[in-house]
Amino acid sequence: MKGHFSIGEAARASGVKVPTIRYYEEIGLLPSPPRTEGGRRSYGAEDMRRLAFIRHARELGFEIDAIRTLLQLQDNPNQSCAAADAIARDHLVAVERRIASLTALQAELMRMVEGCSHGHVAGCRVIEILADHGECRHHHGPAEPTAGSAPAFADRL
Repeated sequence: MKGHFSIGEAARASGVKVPTIRYYEEIGLLPSPPRTEGGRRSYGAEDMRRLAFIRHARELGFEIDAIRTLLQLQDNPNQSCAAADAIARDHLVAVERRIASLTALQAELMRMVEGCSHGHVAGCRVIEILADHGECRHHHGPAEPTAGSAPAFADRL
């Protein structure tokens, strides 16, 4: 890795867009780099490592505040890793919740598609379910008929 990068070179090398690099500087995740005589930012190897760390953490879905804490921990390597473990554990729980939600969404979409009679839009289950949230099982379990709503699809079989 060469010694100094312009912001454009840093963006190309890291895969992080220029406006995002500026944003990370603005919010304090990435220190403002020294400037050349011409006023251009000049990123060093340590800046590039930090940028790679931030990018990887974002790709894994960590929120900015968690990344800020992880960077602070990285900057002080002689302390316990309990805080980093707790952040990762909390994120794992959130990811598992998201997976459960996506699995429920998948089941709902499969139910919509499988319920399709391939007839006309007037009898289309996809349209019916999207038009009446009470028909949707995603996020709230089996549909309960509400006042004025049609009975659930299973009741019509």
